[in-house]
Amino acid sequence: MNKAKSISIIVPVFNELHNLDELTKRISEACHATRLPFEIILVDDGSSDGSTDKIAELSNLYKTEVIGIILNRNYGQHAAIMEGFTTANGDVIITLDADLQNPPEEIPRLVNAIHDGADVVGSIRVPRHDSIFRRLSSFIVNRAIQKSTGVLMHDYGCMLRAYRRTIVQAMLQCHERSTFIPVLANGFARTTTEIEVGHNSRRDGESKYSIWKLINLQFDLLTSMTTFPLRLLSITGISVASLGIAFGFFLLLARIIAGSVWAAEGVFSLFAILFIFVGLQFVGMGLMGEYIGRIYADVRARPRCFVEKIVGRSELEK
Repeated sequence: MNKAKSISIIVPVFNELHNLDELTKRISEACHATRLPFEIILVDDGSSDGSTDKIAELSNLYKTEVIGIILNRNYGQHAAIMEGFTTANGDVIITLDADLQNPPEEIPRLVNAIHDGADVVGSIRVPRHDSIFRRLSSFIVNRAIQKSTGVLMHDYGCMLRAYRRTIVQAMLQCHERSTFIPVLANGFARTTTEIEVGHNSRRDGESKYSIWKLINLQFDLLTSMTTFPLRLLSITGISVASLGIAFGFFLLLARIIAGSVWAAEGVFSLFAILFIFVGLQFVGMGLMGEYIGRIYADVRARPRCFVEKIVGRSELEK
């Protein structure tokens, strides 16, 4: 396996003004330690706290090392990373969050894992400094992905990951709008591996993932990687229908044996069962609606995001 000749670091940025100076400095030092040419691509995802101006300032300060991609509004972390992929020139492309919870000093270890032959290198946050809710939701998501994809990775939520250039090129040929990058990459990888990395508490700002955004992410993840929920609906429907038929025979026998008085006294039970069936129907309609909505979004084939401007490296060589 050929070793990498250059590195690209892609960092999605959303209202991380107070972290950007230290972040860029530490990424630069970590990349220099690899003794390989590198570029740092900061993708501003519609920040409103001054991060946009700070990225322009850093691109002037670090000259050829830092490129800033300014999106016209917030499109989400994965859309911002995909836009960064279109600009990256490195043989190894590494993604990293801007909150400094994952130390940039781990970058050389990711590069070494790629040199050892992996196409995709994931990372496991040890020890993890997140709330119980975040850890629990990550555990559920990780188990669901492992079952659906058959790829045993333990921490799909950590964006400190490395990809061989061929994997990134394959991902760029995919045009779906609901994209979960770690799962998409594993679908093209021949060899994957994981390394344990440090994890720190957030020092400045707050997490950009509210409960609602996490719920949306779970739906994106679920519908982008598998049709199992639709199959589960069919299985559930058959099971419920079978129970309904069996219960109907039971009621008929009970009416014959115990008379109509017994049947009248079971009215409320019938209502409860009816509500369960109606609830299952609405759940099924909701899941199908999620898939249909994503089909609609993909059929329109609109761009994932709109780049307002690019700063650095002479505006990306014009």
